[in-house]
Amino acid sequence: MSDGNRKVQYLVTFLVSLAAVTTSVSFSWTTPVIPKFHNNETTLNVTDSEISWIVAMTSPGVFTGSMAARFTSDKFGRRMTILNSALPFAIGTIFAMTAYKSWMLYVARYFWGCGAGMVTVVSSIYLAEIAHKDIRGRLTVINRFMFNFGALLVLAVGSFVTFTELNYLLIVLPALYFFACWWVPETPYYHLKEGNIDKAKKELLKLNYYKSDKELQEKLNQMNSDVKKEMSRSGSLKELFVGKQHRRALIISLGLRITQVMAGTIPIMQYLGRIMQESKSGMEVSTALIIFGVVRFIVGLVSSAVVDRVGRRPLLIFSFFGAGVCLAIVGIYFYIQEVVGIENESSSSFRHVAFIGIILFSIVSTFGFDTLIFVVPAEIFPLNVKSVAMTTLNILGAILAFVGVIGYQTVKDLSGLYGVFWSFGTMSFIGAIFSYFVVPETKGKNLRDIQIELQGEIYDDEKLNQTISDVERNENVDVKMINMEDINEKSEDTALNR
Repeated sequence: MSDGNRKVQYLVTFLVSLAAVTTSVSFSWTTPVIPKFHNNETTLNVTDSEISWIVAMTSPGVFTGSMAARFTSDKFGRRMTILNSALPFAIGTIFAMTAYKSWMLYVARYFWGCGAGMVTVVSSIYLAEIAHKDIRGRLTVINRFMFNFGALLVLAVGSFVTFTELNYLLIVLPALYFFACWWVPETPYYHLKEGNIDKAKKELLKLNYYKSDKELQEKLNQMNSDVKKEMSRSGSLKELFVGKQHRRALIISLGLRITQVMAGTIPIMQYLGRIMQESKSGMEVSTALIIFGVVRFIVGLVSSAVVDRVGRRPLLIFSFFGAGVCLAIVGIYFYIQEVVGIENESSSSFRHVAFIGIILFSIVSTFGFDTLIFVVPAEIFPLNVKSVAMTTLNILGAILAFVGVIGYQTVKDLSGLYGVFWSFGTMSFIGAIFSYFVVPETKGKNLRDIQIELQGEIYDDEKLNQTISDVERNENVDVKMINMEDINEKSEDTALNR
């Protein structure tokens, strides 16, 4: 692929990633806002219990948005789903701007969750379907990098403006990415899935460079053959859970999502301002939040260059293990503070341990599992179940996040912050073990080869190939006819490039 067409893919990724910025801002909004509630800097009087519900209400929204994206991404396309996601973000922001009761913030967070659910489901699918195999991981990580930029944006701005001013500023974001994404192309795979060969060819030319019409036609033939193969199977939720060929991909994706969410990345981020107040480090909360956001932003930038060089599996193992160590250290700090009773004045040289531990946790998680749990599932599920799989994972993540956020306050009340961080650390170590024994390497492999590795002989069984050949004979499309021997001879020489 030429550098010129790589630039096109990078540009499209940047435009789509503006939706990730909006998603991140809506998720991270509570981080600078919760300290304002505790310091009585708003006209709203909210209790700790109400705060926990404000934090948690994005999860039901993510559930709803994910279900909506499951339908719209297959019915109307990936691009249209991204555009439609701007509406719930705008509605939620209007509720936040006009809020005078806590229930209005519940509604705002719910609608933000709807938009976030739509974006997180469809953006991973979209980027995986437009990207060349050599930069696929990098493009997905760029999307995550922009997510980190959104967090930095709201942490930096939110620390220095009032609650009302922050909410009014947010209305710009959904409008910005709606107009930016209006110009992005639909994915060729979606058009092939719908049987629109000419449209797929047109989008393929926009996204990739081909030396000749013959090369383009061969690529289109291979893509169309693979799409028919995958779409000839059911794409239902039942197929996802019952289909033998999806079993390994499902186990890998569920395991990664469970350990990532329960390792505490979401509660730590949402409650970071309050955690810094309770750590008694002596550091200004606004300073700590900005440092946190800057570090995540820089690490996200570096990780985009690393993920396609180092590989997914080593990064997952390293990041889960490193996160477990960091969380254990933070837990020890709070155990000494809350149980042993040593005050910071008696150990001033150690008062920044909690903050440093959280920063290191953020670094290793951003480098690894916090990013890769979106990359790996988009790579390992075939086209026919990819949408329902990403939706299912998003719904599971929303449920677990809801439990984690509500459970954060419950565990904190029962055992203190040390119990919270040790629980998170335990899940991180479990994630490292899971990644070592279960997760395969997908770096540098095209999506066809990944399916062959995961499904084995099921992917290329003779009966299925014969079905595809029969379908192709009956369709009036400009696709070269290929027989069973051609498929077997070409399967090792051709690749499903993204």
